[in-house]
Amino acid sequence: MSDTDIPEASGRAPSIRDVARLAGVSYQTVSRVINNSPQLRPETAEKVRSAIAELKFVPNQAARALATSRSRLIGVLGPRMTTHGTSAMVQAIESAARTAGYRLTLTNLATSAPDDVRASIDHLMQQSVEGLIAVAPQTRVVPILEELKLPVPVQTVSSTGTSTSHNDQTAGARAAVRHLIELGHTRILHIAGPRDWVEAEHRMRGYLAEMDAHDLSPRPPVLGDWTAHFGFEAGLELLRTEDATAVFAGNDHMALGFMHAVRAIGRSVPEDISVVGFDDVPESAHLWPPLTTVRQDFAGIGTRAVTDLLSALGVSVDEDPAAQPGHLRLIVRSSTAPPRA
Repeated sequence: MSDTDIPEASGRAPSIRDVARLAGVSYQTVSRVINNSPQLRPETAEKVRSAIAELKFVPNQAARALATSRSRLIGVLGPRMTTHGTSAMVQAIESAARTAGYRLTLTNLATSAPDDVRASIDHLMQQSVEGLIAVAPQTRVVPILEELKLPVPVQTVSSTGTSTSHNDQTAGARAAVRHLIELGHTRILHIAGPRDWVEAEHRMRGYLAEMDAHDLSPRPPVLGDWTAHFGFEAGLELLRTEDATAVFAGNDHMALGFMHAVRAIGRSVPEDISVVGFDDVPESAHLWPPLTTVRQDFAGIGTRAVTDLLSALGVSVDEDPAAQPGHLRLIVRSSTAPPRA
């Protein structure tokens, strides 16, 4: 290849024919390497990959889609409200898809109203996605997906797991409440998440079930919005009207806000009131006091969603056992202690 043939010298991006000339093969062979065809000798494939690396050649995704009748595009339907968990799951989905040679196209729901859900799904389907992953913690999204009978595989994913795996949020909530009961608490409040979120419903069930299992009277759960601001405002009200010695918050951010409210009225955690959260966000270990919480594997859930979707598409993926969603685990820190005598 002469200097005049080098793409950089002519001010243009390298093409598939440039790769073919450098590797000494046909451009059809280069195309087969790009599309991972098994019908090639390993040494030929390696020559082509070396030429691709040397020229910094980037395959044209649109051209590949036309040639293979596959877009290698996954649609992701995002939630209308982003939490730490949903954000971590989407990041893991993007990483796992990229590793498998797929790209994402993402749209977030404006609301969880049926018309908005259908419009968002239609927007994704118009982009010729091969499959759809719905990060759908809102309860009303799943029935709409089932009703539409989409012509592509669909995976729903939330903190409770994926379409084909399960993360027992109820058991995680029961472990949190049981921890408080075993410390000696009997007057335990629950600040729950929004009414239409699957996770909030399961965690509330866990609170009620564990209180009932110990013949304790649950207080009516307070429905929140996952934010620290709500936890703070609810805390100021609850601490004024309730005589509880412990609080189980539906997520760590509401727990953080509640702990702020405790300090704001001149009381302390855990001396005056114990607090447990849920999710184990990265900041939880660095609050003061460090927060007792329930840890879950958001990245594992997102990775599992991609693996299951690609399996439904007939795409073989090497599964890393370490990447499978782990069980929920109670992480005991300094925000919980026995109640004062």
